[in-house]
Amino acid sequence: MENRNVVTLSLLILAMAVPHSQAQNVASIISKDFFDAILGTADGGCAGKNFYTYDGFINAANAYSGFGTTGSSDDAKRELAAFFAHVTHETGSFCYIEEIDGAQKDYCDETNTQYPCVAGKGYFGRGPIQLTWNFNYGPAGQDIGFDGLGEPEKVGQDSTISFKTAVWFWMKQSNCHTDITSGQGFGATIQAVNGAVECNGGNPDAVNKRISYYQNYCQQLGVDPGSNLSC
Repeated sequence: MENRNVVTLSLLILAMAVPHSQAQNVASIISKDFFDAILGTADGGCAGKNFYTYDGFINAANAYSGFGTTGSSDDAKRELAAFFAHVTHETGSFCYIEEIDGAQKDYCDETNTQYPCVAGKGYFGRGPIQLTWNFNYGPAGQDIGFDGLGEPEKVGQDSTISFKTAVWFWMKQSNCHTDITSGQGFGATIQAVNGAVECNGGNPDAVNKRISYYQNYCQQLGVDPGSNLSC
């Protein structure tokens, strides 16, 4: 009995020693109510209204270690607030699955021989982050497990795959995860997502909208948004 008490006490001490960031998970921060509140602002006629799902997001989030779980609880909340700020802006609050008139635009970089375009396929914006270009679809598909070059349309057909492309971009293709978790501020994530078009006076209205969403979500999650909000 005495040894059993020692073991129990040891386990308790170990549990207390584990940083909170390792014990938390994305679902404990982003509730279905939080997700549905964003989805609920989309008009009933929006294509994304019945496409983007909470389960699809959670499945995607859990597929990438460190996403929304890195650092302190506040760090994790800021990262998830930043992610949803960009998703809300890019999709019009989960209204759009595909870029408006995207099929009429050429997003084939023929100089990229590692991820060559497939004839007849379009690499226009799809999904929560509006994935574009063959050099994004190719590696995203490889990482997730679908033919991103041959079947880019899957990003607009499967909610989990769609969210996985967004989390993949956030974690592996851009600096978003590192920027926000290292304290560089939300502005650095704007730069990573669409800085060439919006930052340095390119589109201040879009920048301000992203910031507004971020501040709103930080408030909902009970965390200070930090500094360096703009790019």
